[in-house]
Amino acid sequence: MVYIVAIFVALMLYMWIEAHRNRVIFHSLPFSTFPESFSRFRIFFISDIHRRRVSKTLIGSLKGKVDLVIIGGDLTEKGVPFSRVKRNIALLKKLGPVYFVWGNNDYEVDYHELDALLLENGVKILDNTAVTFESEQGDRIALLGVDDMNKRRDRLELALSDAEQTTFRILVSHDPRIIEKIKPQHEIALVLSGHTHGGQIRLGPFGLYEKGCLRNINGTMLLVSNGYGTTTLPFRFGARAETHLIELKHKRS
Repeated sequence: MVYIVAIFVALMLYMWIEAHRNRVIFHSLPFSTFPESFSRFRIFFISDIHRRRVSKTLIGSLKGKVDLVIIGGDLTEKGVPFSRVKRNIALLKKLGPVYFVWGNNDYEVDYHELDALLLENGVKILDNTAVTFESEQGDRIALLGVDDMNKRRDRLELALSDAEQTTFRILVSHDPRIIEKIKPQHEIALVLSGHTHGGQIRLGPFGLYEKGCLRNINGTMLLVSNGYGTTTLPFRFGARAETHLIELKHKRS
């Protein structure tokens, strides 16, 4: 009996550690359509923070390496104090300008208050809209974001209309199912998403959702993150907490 208890406690400790890792996965992604005039474009992508406090050590390790920060939804959830949300935003802003898309758990709180907090702290909300970055040579990169699919608030067509006359397009959606709505004529090179937590607790290949991954789907690269935080229980098994540093560059033929 003592051994069983010891094994159980060790397992719970291991799962807690897995849920609180500050792992950064580096992706170097070449695209033939990425404009050469952007010498370097690095994105820090973090999704599904939920109840976690963003690590100061994590932020310190990334300073000077990031051009912009994207929060891929579920910045918070019911029961999380807004003071913690504000603290997390303040830390992320130390890396660069911050962009945000809504996730389903963000609507569990007073989302009008959350919206005001984001705006007051200089976070750009991509709610079916897009922002454009232009190089000195006039090449343009568009960052598009759609509202939460679970609440049926996503309007991809509106974001696309905001991204006309752009060379390269990145789409952020909390829910990776947005890939099902993307067509070749939309010319979206990269999709960033989370939501699934990689299943959060997996038994080998088995889990409620697929493990986070990066893959090509009909010419569009889809990144699905395991996410930074957890929901319901502060444990992970087989789907470590993660964030992402993404370097975009031109692919030479």
